[in-house]
Amino acid sequence: MATMKKFMFVNRKAPYGTIYALESLEVVLIAATFDQDVSLVFLDDGVYEIVKGQDTAGIGIKNHSKTYRALEGYDVEKLYVDRDSLAARGLTEDDLLVDVKVLSSAEMAALMSEQDVVYSF
Repeated sequence: MATMKKFMFVNRKAPYGTIYALESLEVVLIAATFDQDVSLVFLDDGVYEIVKGQDTAGIGIKNHSKTYRALEGYDVEKLYVDRDSLAARGLTEDDLLVDVKVLSSAEMAALMSEQDVVYSF
């Protein structure tokens, strides 16, 4: 029997303008498919990835934000947001389209130290 590893994916970039957010989402889904312990973290501009009401029509890019709601179906239920990143952008937990656990910087550092693998996007 294979040992389950703890994978943390850290999203730091805005959802559009680069490929990072979409690539991270795809990798998270793949890892979850292989029954790994997956956590997803949103830091810095990465918090914008899960803000409600995204409209990408004006930039001609497909809106992938709704895919975050499907994560639960893949048993990806460990979603974390950095409190300071939210506050710095004038956002609250109510602005987010998925349930997350909001952590302080110290709590986030402790959680990261418990992981086997941390990928930053």
